[in-house]
Amino acid sequence: MKRNNMFIVMGGIWTIIFAGMSFYWAMGGLIGVRSLGGSIYEMSLDPSPSFVTIVWLSGFIKLFGIVLFWLLHIQWKQPIITNMLYYVTKIAGIFLFIYGFLNFVTITLSAFAILEFELDSYATFWRLVFWEPFWMIGGIFYFFAVKRG
Repeated sequence: MKRNNMFIVMGGIWTIIFAGMSFYWAMGGLIGVRSLGGSIYEMSLDPSPSFVTIVWLSGFIKLFGIVLFWLLHIQWKQPIITNMLYYVTKIAGIFLFIYGFLNFVTITLSAFAILEFELDSYATFWRLVFWEPFWMIGGIFYFFAVKRG
């Protein structure tokens, strides 16, 4: 397995920003939360303790990506570990990209009144311009962080 250090660094920065947004919102910050729209936005206005806990947990789960990137820099003696890291990184990248892509497609369909979502035009705009592409970019960073070699 070869590492692509540029994508590892970019993926690490992406991961920290991604987790940081959750931590900011878990502490009560509201900047950017309206752009998510729907029930997430509504719950963030008067969050229950369980909602805040979930937002905190999502931030910590997102930070596992940093652990993955750190593990990629270790020279493992067992090829099985190297192979596992390769596949986990590739699968994470595919998952992140597909998640963003499918959301992009479904939100676009809702913008053209083909599907019905409870997103206002503000949230629809930001989901299509920022959030879903953000997921896809993260997927690209993860996917290209490693290659066979």
